[in-house]
Amino acid sequence: MDRAIIIGSGLGGLECGFILAKHGYEVTVLEQGKHIGGCLQTFHREGFLFDTGFHYVGGLDEGQSLHPLFKFFGLLDLPWKRLDEDCFDECVFVGDGRQESFPFANGHGNFVKSLSAIFPAEEDGLKRYAAALKDIGDNIFKAFGGNSIGEAFSKSAYGFLCENINDEKLRKVLSGTSLKMELRQDTLPLYVFAQINNSFIQSAWRLRGGGSQIAEKLASKIVEMGGKVLNRTKVLRICEIDGTATGVEAESEGEKLMLEADVIVSDAHPAVTMSLLSESKSIRNIYRNRITHLPDTYGMFTANIALKPGKLKYLNRNIYVNRTDCDLWNPNDSKTESVLAHFYVPEEGEYATHLDLMSPMAWDMVSEYAREPRGRRGEEYEALKRRKTEECIALAEQRIPGLRDAIAQVWTSSPLTYLSYTGSPFGSAYGIRKDFSNPMLTVMSPRTPLRNLFMTGQSLNLHGMLGVSMTSVMTCACVPGLEDVASEILL
Repeated sequence: MDRAIIIGSGLGGLECGFILAKHGYEVTVLEQGKHIGGCLQTFHREGFLFDTGFHYVGGLDEGQSLHPLFKFFGLLDLPWKRLDEDCFDECVFVGDGRQESFPFANGHGNFVKSLSAIFPAEEDGLKRYAAALKDIGDNIFKAFGGNSIGEAFSKSAYGFLCENINDEKLRKVLSGTSLKMELRQDTLPLYVFAQINNSFIQSAWRLRGGGSQIAEKLASKIVEMGGKVLNRTKVLRICEIDGTATGVEAESEGEKLMLEADVIVSDAHPAVTMSLLSESKSIRNIYRNRITHLPDTYGMFTANIALKPGKLKYLNRNIYVNRTDCDLWNPNDSKTESVLAHFYVPEEGEYATHLDLMSPMAWDMVSEYAREPRGRRGEEYEALKRRKTEECIALAEQRIPGLRDAIAQVWTSSPLTYLSYTGSPFGSAYGIRKDFSNPMLTVMSPRTPLRNLFMTGQSLNLHGMLGVSMTSVMTCACVPGLEDVASEILL
């Protein structure tokens, strides 16, 4: 039986492990942290369960983009909760004592109808916008066919928006729920913008009980198929002979391990993968430098908030609150200009029990504290987080009256926390920044110069549940004998 080693137990690593185990490989997943899951990890604070990075998904209904993938991975029977179809995302702008709210509805026709009622002169533009998103979404795998990475990778998302929508205010609205990606006017490809927004327009879902259920189910399936999932096991280097990866050297509980493999898949950030190949003679400097110097997307600040019982009604939608004067396409991630309010599905009743407030945060704001261990970063760092929390609450409360009085307790995390839990360099929320002006450089192949070493994860092509799941299939399709795995899953 051929052996496969998976480095990292994020969604992409576990999905690759699942695919390879299903095709007869003896799979070993190696996770350096205490818990598996990467961004899918959950944690408890005073009896409340919070998610690390996962919050909601799109396109789970039959015939939609994520459905065949999650059906193959056996994830459709988890306790999914559909968000309000007439307003799964609410885009809000506040400033100068005024507030404007715009609903995003599920279904491309309903999406257009809902916003056309507010912007009647832009109905045709909205139809073009929705049709283009749907077309790109319907051809999700075709964009990677052959040697072409698809026109949508080399086209500006902002340029596309300006071409189809004349009203500046509507362009801002259509951009106002995009904290699920990093908007940048000079880099963001249309493909990233379209795929992510299209999947949520199809349908939007929360998961009652946290994203760790996804990781746990995939891991249990791998074990059922004869594999192993080992946490607290850090890979120190990838071993190779004559351009072929032969295994890894790892450390577990102070014990050194040498594990041999016929196939290795790294779910670590590409720059981290390169660091595991520091002694390789097969990796040319031009390739190594290219990967290690690519810029990463911004990090995220999160305030995890426990609420007083019976104080705040549960909202079955996501609330994106933006300052009216902010420039969404040229974000100032050192200021709090936008915040996402995400409610956790309560076990019972109509009142919310806890929620997250999330806002972009630049690495430069916390980098000076990076050398200190968690819990020992000093009063200045704690004061920074308190100030950021206050700014997030003040912004969110303009749409959610009574939020401040309903708060029982707050815990916070910064890009430093994200780096500690997920290993993502600079605490990046969405991995390597894609650039439409240089797609061949920033949209990466799963293949590496070593014949049987492959990469997967959010930095390669597209982040999020859909992007990572799609990329895991593309990665496994590079393994000899598994070239038709995408067709098998999409049947």
